[in-house]
Amino acid sequence: MVHVGAPLSAPFSLGASSPRARRRASLLPKLTRRRSIMASLGDDPIREWILTEGKATQITRISPIGGGCINHASRYDTDYGSFFVKTNRRIGPSMFEAESLGLSAMYATQSIRVPMPYKVGPLPTGGSFIIMEFIEFGPSRGSQSVLGRKLAEMHQAGKSSKGFGFDIDNTIGSTPQINSWSSDWIEFFSEHRLGYQLKLALDQYGDSAIYEKGQRLMKNLQPLFEGVVIEPCLLHGDLWSGNISSDKNGDPVILDPACYYGHTEAEFGMSWCAGFGGAFYSSYFEVMPKQPGFEERRDLYMLYHYLNHYNLFGSGYRSSAMSIIDDYLRMLKV
Repeated sequence: MVHVGAPLSAPFSLGASSPRARRRASLLPKLTRRRSIMASLGDDPIREWILTEGKATQITRISPIGGGCINHASRYDTDYGSFFVKTNRRIGPSMFEAESLGLSAMYATQSIRVPMPYKVGPLPTGGSFIIMEFIEFGPSRGSQSVLGRKLAEMHQAGKSSKGFGFDIDNTIGSTPQINSWSSDWIEFFSEHRLGYQLKLALDQYGDSAIYEKGQRLMKNLQPLFEGVVIEPCLLHGDLWSGNISSDKNGDPVILDPACYYGHTEAEFGMSWCAGFGGAFYSSYFEVMPKQPGFEERRDLYMLYHYLNHYNLFGSGYRSSAMSIIDDYLRMLKV
């Protein structure tokens, strides 16, 4: 930062006709321009990072990128490459900090490709931003078989010694997702996934019917997990078609995570709008073998996301959630 101290006229006491004075006078426009640039960078932390730590000297273009309903996304092209930037004018840095931690955890597994996060911070006028690696997408979502194998490799590599949860709470869509650590998966999933969503439906809609039935189900999940070995594995957490793509080489890319360490099968909870096919599951289970009772638990993990969609988008998703609850109550005879 240029320090503005004594008046600029002070050093020019040698007289206007002095060669030294004329040379210094010629520097005035450059000094003024530099001060102006540095001041403007201070008002724009995104530009400031890109033009300092991002190693760029010039931003050549800023282009809006569609696809999100919560944040505004842009591509920043520079003489040092491109950056992907998301901003939110209402929410502080905590949401993007959680996303950054999730991306970093997935990136560290060196399995499936994710954008590397670079910087998270507040905006001067309120809200927050995240700067990350820009990945040029290919023309399709890539191979289902490769996606299944790479996702399984991430689950295999990303383990936690702390149990089930994550180091920070995050969001699923715009709904808070509680990630307090637990040594018991059934307890964690019941309390922090189903229980939280059911209470939200009760508070938001006064839906005591779905709340009471859901509570009965939560207390009787144990039979669904008999003989199952559950390790806390790193999950993307919100894996639907909008968060899956491929790079220009055709390798799969996953985005916008809601990471936590959980049962691997919970990763398929959004499969109803992810388009996973037979090739995906075959490749996945070659790396992470299918456990007994997988089919019986599949709808349980979908229930969490149906409840979240009910809370986010309204009654159109209620019947799907209630149907799953009723089916399990009949199956478990409770």
